[in-house]
Amino acid sequence: MEDLKSCRLCEWRCGVDRLQGERGVCRVGRAEMAATMCSGTLASYIVTLLGCCYRCLHCNAYRISQYPDPDWHYAGHLPAAVLVANARERIAAYRGPRIRTIGFTGGDPIIHLPYIEEVATEVKRQGLDLGIGISTGGFSTPEAMERIVDLCRVVTLEIKAWSDPVHRALTGAPVAPVLRNAEHLVQEGRDRIRVFRTVVIPGMTDREVGEIAAFIASLDPTVPYRLIGFRPNNVLYYHPGPSREQMEKLCTVCRDAGLKDVAWSGYYPEAVSDEVAGAAARLIPAYEGDSVAALTAAYAAVCGCPTHPRDCGECLLRDRCPATLREPWRGR
Repeated sequence: MEDLKSCRLCEWRCGVDRLQGERGVCRVGRAEMAATMCSGTLASYIVTLLGCCYRCLHCNAYRISQYPDPDWHYAGHLPAAVLVANARERIAAYRGPRIRTIGFTGGDPIIHLPYIEEVATEVKRQGLDLGIGISTGGFSTPEAMERIVDLCRVVTLEIKAWSDPVHRALTGAPVAPVLRNAEHLVQEGRDRIRVFRTVVIPGMTDREVGEIAAFIASLDPTVPYRLIGFRPNNVLYYHPGPSREQMEKLCTVCRDAGLKDVAWSGYYPEAVSDEVAGAAARLIPAYEGDSVAALTAAYAAVCGCPTHPRDCGECLLRDRCPATLREPWRGR
């Protein structure tokens, strides 16, 4: 933890002693946990760490990234040996696809790089066949990025905007370090890249996507690029999200810029989808002709909810409810 005594892990280079309670831009000391989970989609045991070097207006995890300011309380610090032992137990009990990495997210885990390196050492000590993954906004120093490339099996890097004015307005930080680190990652760790990604915010980052795509294509046109549809959140709670048509159009823009692997997820619908409307029509008899109740229940039905009228007390799927923890990004 020597790095935390005069912290210069991110490009703010605050130089504060985080072990003695001094706080830099990220406002946190030792690594603290918000949550852990097994993700079959990512084949990863996900560890969400508190704190971030950004102040993003659109952050959908602002109670985590802006900790401790929102005054929410979480699990606290876990020694690396305990975290890895817990992961081993949870992974052994997991019934989904094989878990291949311990993946760190946040906030932004780069501010906790020394802790993640301790976890990697502990993984080897305990004899686990697990790599390390990091999901980051890329605002690390060059030295920290070199360590990340050496350490990780999988890296996801988010380029939040292209122009410096927009990046500063959205995140509070300059964009140059992010673009520098993206280039380094492509040059020195191409096999570790899971995806580059950008959240599409209408009137803001949507106008930057083409230039980001051209930049990535200039480095390596095969780098996977993912566009994530903005959902109203945080300071931008009342700002609209993108339509499906806009997301598809932006993918075309990215391909025209030279990228080979582009996809999108999430959009802000302007009307009830045909799938939900169809389910609602089928459910009207179950809800005694109440079309409002049928439409409401249709959203659960399209996720796989089998009991209508809904009755969780009688449902045989109560231990694996398909309408629980439904992530909107998994479908279009």
